[in-house]
Amino acid sequence: MRFIRLIFLSLFLTNLHLNSAALAEKPNLLFLFADDMCYEALGAVGGEVETPHLDRLVERGVTFSNAYNQGAWNGAVCMASRAMFATGQFLWRTHRLDETMDQEAAAGRLWSQRLAAAGYDTYMAGKWHIHTDPAGVFHTVGTIRAGMPEDVKAGYNRPKSPEDYATGWKPWDRAHGGYWEGGKHWSEVLGDEGTGFLQQAAESDAPFFMYLAFNAPHDPRQSPKEYVDKYPLDRIRVPENFLPEYPYKDEIGCSARLRDARLAPFPRTEYSVKVNRQEYYALITHMDDQIGRLLAALEATGKADSTYILFTADHGLAVGHHGLIGKQNMYEHSVRAPLILTGPGIPAGEKRDAPVYIQDLVPTTLDLAGAETPASMQFKSLLPLIRNEVTQTHEAIYGGYLKLQRMVRKGDYKAIHYPTIAKTRLYNLNEDPQEMHDLAEDPANKPILSELAEAFRDLQEQTGDSLEVQF
Repeated sequence: MRFIRLIFLSLFLTNLHLNSAALAEKPNLLFLFADDMCYEALGAVGGEVETPHLDRLVERGVTFSNAYNQGAWNGAVCMASRAMFATGQFLWRTHRLDETMDQEAAAGRLWSQRLAAAGYDTYMAGKWHIHTDPAGVFHTVGTIRAGMPEDVKAGYNRPKSPEDYATGWKPWDRAHGGYWEGGKHWSEVLGDEGTGFLQQAAESDAPFFMYLAFNAPHDPRQSPKEYVDKYPLDRIRVPENFLPEYPYKDEIGCSARLRDARLAPFPRTEYSVKVNRQEYYALITHMDDQIGRLLAALEATGKADSTYILFTADHGLAVGHHGLIGKQNMYEHSVRAPLILTGPGIPAGEKRDAPVYIQDLVPTTLDLAGAETPASMQFKSLLPLIRNEVTQTHEAIYGGYLKLQRMVRKGDYKAIHYPTIAKTRLYNLNEDPQEMHDLAEDPANKPILSELAEAFRDLQEQTGDSLEVQF
């Protein structure tokens, strides 16, 4: 009997050793998530913004220059984006799951839960904004933030003039609350908590998955004064495609009734756009400094060489492009976000131009973790693109917002359609990256529109879009 017990003990210890070894071989996953950050808001890609720490990630890894969010079913575009990260399914299919997200969590079908099942210690802090309790989805949670910091009336319809700015709302004035609620800037709090978890992870043999979600650079665009001072207005360029007013703003849901649209005065002025961009850049640079702290903390753990770092944002932002301020539109500045991946075996300083979705990071992490990718997963791993095994993973890219806007991109061409007014706009993104020259009315382009319409119909079926659309 004692001999049998010794055999069972030996088998148990052997299995424990093998499991520990397997866990030790799994890479760590550090997911850094910004809010409202346009693809162009990186210093390393020629932007005006100072992002030295994110630029280091660009130098060390692969950057995807055409990474898209599919859109949203309400004005809070981030909710849909984050829900798609959780489910791994396309826009309107995720919409149907959104109201039953607790059931998905109970069944263990959300992103972090799949990684937990693969042996990962999961941690989350920052902005969540999904219809389930993160405490039931991650092993450990830090401070959980709302969709956006609380704003005040003084932060809207501004600035009308230099004189109005001189006496009005200031990003560094803590009396307005917002990011300053609680006494310390929310980005700094996230930097503190993320650093703390990394220090704990240094003492553990288990691989970790960290989901750190900044509210920045979502409005109210508040940061310490020294960050705003980095961007004097004479340094800020007005976007090349600036318009005082977007001609279809009312028809596409971007009138003054939209909260985001009210941040700057109507009609848009170059001065108000420059101030809004100044404050946007400052908040990004402030966030970048917190990311620098996290990267330093990761190095101190001794685990940097076995950690993949993934950075993206839930979508982009207009901030003056095309006369728009928010993200509730189908233009590149609002549907595209930065996407960077670094880690073991990832080529350094390379770029991939193939159009992808930001949520493709979900199956990518499952691949890196050696976890099973479920059949229900609609997004696709980025690893074949990184390894140059394929040149594209999505033949066409879908976009949709409420019942008011639809978009399809295939190759160099992109069509935007407004169903309520039967208006289609067509752009050649290779020749016209700022989307300033609408080609839709040229009869010579009818074959292109027909090809895009066919691709869109296929995407409607994939995404679960039932809206009647005629390009």
